[in-house]
Amino acid sequence: MKPKIMILLGSASDFKIAEKSLEILEQLELAYDIRVASAHRTHEKVKQIVIESTHQGVEVFIGIAGLSAHLPGMIAANTHRPVVGVPVDVKLGGMDALFASSQMPFPAPVATVGIDRGDNGALLAAQIIGIHDETVRNRISKLRESYYKKVQRDESQLVGNVEGDYYAPNKIELPKIEKKVFHSLKTEEGADKEIPLVAVIPGSYSDMKIAKKTTMFLDRMGISYDMNIISPIRYPERFEDYMERMNEVKLFIAISGLSAHVTGAVVALSEKPVIGVPCPMRMGGLDALLSMVNMPPGVPVGTVGVGNGGNAAVLAAEMLGIENKDLEDRVKRLKSRSADFN
Repeated sequence: MKPKIMILLGSASDFKIAEKSLEILEQLELAYDIRVASAHRTHEKVKQIVIESTHQGVEVFIGIAGLSAHLPGMIAANTHRPVVGVPVDVKLGGMDALFASSQMPFPAPVATVGIDRGDNGALLAAQIIGIHDETVRNRISKLRESYYKKVQRDESQLVGNVEGDYYAPNKIELPKIEKKVFHSLKTEEGADKEIPLVAVIPGSYSDMKIAKKTTMFLDRMGISYDMNIISPIRYPERFEDYMERMNEVKLFIAISGLSAHVTGAVVALSEKPVIGVPCPMRMGGLDALLSMVNMPPGVPVGTVGVGNGGNAAVLAAEMLGIENKDLEDRVKRLKSRSADFN
């Protein structure tokens, strides 16, 4: 059994976070390996592990580190495979590690999840593998059902303890857990057309500058996409209808500023990988970054740096390139010319 996922820890003290990852991977029956290697203290060891693991068929890397957390970035510098970053709270509430992981230069993206969210890091890695593996997708679907059922159990326990004189619960028929129905895309005339690989969703017209940078690099990599500017807050029914029509795409790229509800709405309605691009509309984009990255267990968003639409496109190419040799070669060439972008 060869590992599909390689987990690298910056320090043995990060293992308590890695245990969350291992629990998820065991539930999903995904083979993994785990090593301890510091980006700063054992530079050559990290490089050797990443290069050899890539050659041996590892499909996704997970870098777990705190403090200046350069480990995920160093992994990304030495592989063309997707890298998931899990920042760890050692000092400063983990914000230092979060910035070090997410704010990577082009074209070396790290799909960063929330601080200490080893579980979401593993689930995102599994979603990436699931792009090309239906069995893994089915296991992820069952895992998501368990999160849904847990919320229902928690609600039952909570309301059972409510004894207020004015407590007056409504009878609400809850939706059943059902498999999503897949639909083919239709033209206005009703004819089938080719399903795009990626759905790009800017939350508003003010996000279009970054969205255009994303689609420019998707075009350059030869990746088909659909783009629709739609807000789940202003147009919730339209948003849900669009998500249903996009059910057969391989992954989503959501681009949004402020409280970044777009990413949260996408992960609520899909089990596919979601890449988030925070936009600097206010507070330098810090509000959007934190809203995107710090998702609860079971609904990860692979967040890239503020305004870095180019890295979102490269990350999408890395994910799709796992089973596409031509796309894999394009990613390799792009990353080999990275000095040209400095």
